[in-house]
Amino acid sequence: MPSHIHLIFRSADGKPSELIRDFKGFTSRQIIKAIQENNQESRKEWMLWMFAKVGEKNSNVKNYQLWQQHNQPIQIWSLKVFEQKLNYIHQNPVESGFVTEPWEWKYSSARNYSDDFEGILKIDINR
Repeated sequence: MPSHIHLIFRSADGKPSELIRDFKGFTSRQIIKAIQENNQESRKEWMLWMFAKVGEKNSNVKNYQLWQQHNQPIQIWSLKVFEQKLNYIHQNPVESGFVTEPWEWKYSSARNYSDDFEGILKIDINR
């Protein structure tokens, strides 16, 4: 999705908040770096300015804030809940009007479940 992501993940050490923190830190540094180094991006200065303005509002942000401060994690405790959440994630771009079928969204794991599309995301199905 252009404005947010949904993930299903497993925390091997039982500390999902630390995993989310590390994910946000790593991805924000990489995304900001990619924006700064891309001289072809017409919105470059505007995006950096917006991330800096948002960062000024939070005392724990040094330069730019890419991700929101809060998360909405949901514990998946059964196969039924897993299937419900996976279906919600796959239907999200459809419900938002970006595609007509879930597997048409380039960055969706729905592509991995379809015979007609090659998935670009790696899915770990080990439990």
